[in-house]
Amino acid sequence: MTENKKSPEYVADASDFIARYLSYMLGAGVHTSRVVRNSKRIGAALGLDVSIHISQKTATLTVCQKESRIMNTRVLDIPPFPISFEWNADLSALSWASLDQNLTLEEIRSRFDRLVSKPGMNPVFVLFMVSLANASFCRLFGGDIWAMLVTFTATMIGFFIRQHLMKNKVNHYIVFIVSAFVASICASTALTLGLGTAEIALATSVLYLVPGVPLINGLIDITDGHIQIGISRLVNAFMLIVCIAIGLSVTLMMVKDSLL
Repeated sequence: MTENKKSPEYVADASDFIARYLSYMLGAGVHTSRVVRNSKRIGAALGLDVSIHISQKTATLTVCQKESRIMNTRVLDIPPFPISFEWNADLSALSWASLDQNLTLEEIRSRFDRLVSKPGMNPVFVLFMVSLANASFCRLFGGDIWAMLVTFTATMIGFFIRQHLMKNKVNHYIVFIVSAFVASICASTALTLGLGTAEIALATSVLYLVPGVPLINGLIDITDGHIQIGISRLVNAFMLIVCIAIGLSVTLMMVKDSLL
């Protein structure tokens, strides 16, 4: 069926889809400039002008039909999806495909639904790889094989706790404090065992919590001129770092005699 791109229904339907596309990209941790470019690219493929304003938790989207000047505005909440580089790549590729292949709105929507419905990585696999990465950091900073083993185990326990707290929708600040405490208190067993590089195991056990993506996105947003959302992301990242420090500090106060 041929789409009537000048009808109010078409503009409203396209606005709903672009709003959904926008919310998924922002929720998955994509930096603002890419989200805006991709959304505008899809709008151009559909014969529409797209204007976007983004804040920390909400976004305002205005879609305008170029010829008839029919306009539609949406205010949407940004969902707290897990950070997904796969969605980042796939949804960006979809925006190019919509323009290069002259896809219809239904075709774009169908491809989008297939992309976002793909199963994510196995949580057990993620748990193992994150633990292995932290153990590698321990080795990189000079830890011996026993310190690496302690770091691997402590990270696995801490990340397991984090996965389950997030699954139960616990406040993410509390999640970071508890996860940092659990991982570091488990890593403190290296002090009890008298390992020569116990301090390195203790310090690297919480590195999996460092909010690298929000920090990078915040800096990118500020340099690209999206000052408000950039500062918001940096403040949020700073708060998460403070939470990590609180959890680690509790452990340090408990084992301070072993460190001296």
